[in-house]
Amino acid sequence: MSRIGLKKIKIPTGVDVKVSPGLVSVKGPKGSLSKSVRSEVSVVVEGGEVVVSRSSNTPFVRSLHGLTRSEINNVIIGVTEGYEKILDIKGVGYRAAVEGKTLVLSLGFSHPVRFDMPEGIEIVVEKQTTLIVKGMNKYVVGETAAKLRSFRPPEPYKGKGVQYRDERIIRKEGKKGK
Repeated sequence: MSRIGLKKIKIPTGVDVKVSPGLVSVKGPKGSLSKSVRSEVSVVVEGGEVVVSRSSNTPFVRSLHGLTRSEINNVIIGVTEGYEKILDIKGVGYRAAVEGKTLVLSLGFSHPVRFDMPEGIEIVVEKQTTLIVKGMNKYVVGETAAKLRSFRPPEPYKGKGVQYRDERIIRKEGKKGK
């Protein structure tokens, strides 16, 4: 039995959920998102709640049940509150700046790294060493933050690089002297 799939999703005030065959559209204060739904899983809006149910009890359909419920819940949270990831830049001379829709990163390379912000994503440079990636779509926010981190991942000896705010870097000991 899918414990997550059985939970009903409460629809907050100001959010409009429309269900059509194969698609769930959600409109809220921050914008609108839609999520495709497979035919093995049915989605119904009852009162102020979204109910997800499955057609059979096969292992594949059971896994889709909880997944679909979680994805619809993520869409509802995205259009009401939004998602954000915080990245810290550590290293001497490492910094970031926003120029229009382009993020410019100085990460110790011979050239600055230019990153064009994807559609629906806002990147805020809080200090020169703190980035906040904001957006409605949880997956795009995570993917953008991972892409920014991949330009200079944190290294284990000095901890220099781009890292998530809550990430713990396991440090290594340097060379031993004689």
